Amino acid sequence: MQPIVQISLDLTSIDEALEFATMAIRAGVDWLEAGTPLILAEGAHGVRALRRAFPDVPIVADLKIMDGGYGETKLMAEAGATHIVVMARAHPATIKEVVRAGRDFGIAVMGDDLGAEDKPAACRMMRDLGVDYIVHHVGYDERRDPEAQALYGGRPPSPLDEIAAIVAAVDIPVQAVGGLSMEEAISMPLHGASLVVLGAPLVINPDAFKTGSSSVEAIVREIVAQVHAIGEQRR
Repeated sequence: MQPIVQISLDLTSIDEALEFATMAIRAGVDWLEAGTPLILAEGAHGVRALRRAFPDVPIVADLKIMDGGYGETKLMAEAGATHIVVMARAHPATIKEVVRAGRDFGIAVMGDDLGAEDKPAACRMMRDLGVDYIVHHVGYDERRDPEAQALYGGRPPSPLDEIAAIVAAVDIPVQAVGGLSMEEAISMPLHGASLVVLGAPLVINPDAFKTGSSSVEAIVREIVAQVHAIGEQRR
């Protein structure tokens, strides 16, 4: 698929999320993500507000579902989400229920490998259970953990460490999330991960859940232009 740029609204108020989303769409972003902090703070109301403001834009609800898969997927679909996130660490029955609800309510399912011991195997499992996309994810806390860093020579683990294995493991679209620099995020389509996610720490302060820079629109616009240019070059 052609590269897609998704921006994660890792904010805690609807007003700020709408303001930031407006900037992102103006800068050329393709998809909006109701980030986990926004969903925790505002629930389905945040998704509904995004849908009212942006009736034609795909909206990912990063709910990180671990249980109650059918009902939670239905809730987000009815609020206006077009994509929902379920965790590989959930019971397979939960993943199946999310997929079933996705089919029933017309919402695409994204399977997140955060915390999986064998991420390529987890991604294959989720693919086999019917998810539509893979989210290859190295978490914020994991990247900051000294024990995790020790496994990588003292540096934070990165999605780049296993991206080739993840892409080789599945035949569905992949996105990579977690601590990527701007240059690394832009390069993701070259690694076979066509869904580029912008969020903390590129454009959001992950501790304060506030926009990170006064020049963020210019940063987003440049990233979008470079990612879309990769798609044009590969046609």
